[in-house]
Amino acid sequence: MSSLMSTPVYRFAPSPNGELHLGHALSALINYDLARQTGGRFLLRIEDIDVTRCRPEFEQLIYEDLAWLGIEWEKPVRRQSDHFDAYRKAMESLWAKNLLYAGFLTRAEIKARVAAAESLGEEWPLDPDGAPLYPSDEHHMPDASIEEKMIAGMPYAFRLKMDEAIAAAGGGLDWTETGEGPVGETGVIAARPRDWGDVVIARKEIPTSYHLSVVVDDALQGVTHVVRGQDLFHATSVHRLLQRLLGLPEPEYRHHRLINDNDGRKLSKSDQATGLRQLRGQGVSPADIRRIVGLA
Repeated sequence: MSSLMSTPVYRFAPSPNGELHLGHALSALINYDLARQTGGRFLLRIEDIDVTRCRPEFEQLIYEDLAWLGIEWEKPVRRQSDHFDAYRKAMESLWAKNLLYAGFLTRAEIKARVAAAESLGEEWPLDPDGAPLYPSDEHHMPDASIEEKMIAGMPYAFRLKMDEAIAAAGGGLDWTETGEGPVGETGVIAARPRDWGDVVIARKEIPTSYHLSVVVDDALQGVTHVVRGQDLFHATSVHRLLQRLLGLPEPEYRHHRLINDNDGRKLSKSDQATGLRQLRGQGVSPADIRRIVGLA
């Protein structure tokens, strides 16, 4: 059942690893408009767990672009890199329940496994984003072997034992969708986390992942309505599973249409033609942006 609170709480959560574009503007404006229409709160969150790609100058541009659009947000802004302890605590909770394991296979090794299977005519399962599922060989690796690999400095990721996690969560895992998915899914959606295989929960160098940090942040910030692009529709299955396992509240979800480039692909931060800073410099107004992204 969705969280029921007197004041709706919306959020916009960009990553400062590039400049905002029209797709970001659409999502930020939808969230901001809904917050105003419902008498709710609007939060800005900086999702910068990838400390190697996220840069302060991009974070500053986020503030400038949103202010130019006429968007106001509550302060202080939550910056994920300031809250690794909260994510580590959640990860350790899953580890204590024996729902995680350390996976050491590199992308090259996974690619080789896939190629070997396909050479034998076998079809390797893919996740909803089209990436090959991780082999689950390491589920029952002896502790001594795990420790040996870690001491040797091998890179690893803590992965969810998906089948065990689904069993621990129990039945009836779904979410309320007030927008729609990529092919029009709406209403009560049955979650399908198994489609993602053993997803990454944390890494050797970072004690979290997008999936873990987003559900922890939404809970700690009291977010009641998650409004985001359809590209994250299927990831909601993983998020609902983690919320159930960690005892976190369930927000209401609304996935909105995407703005694609001329080739039908989701906009990229490297596409200068759709960057808000570039458009602003060309004399485009905030009202023009609303018109371009299809908002009144």
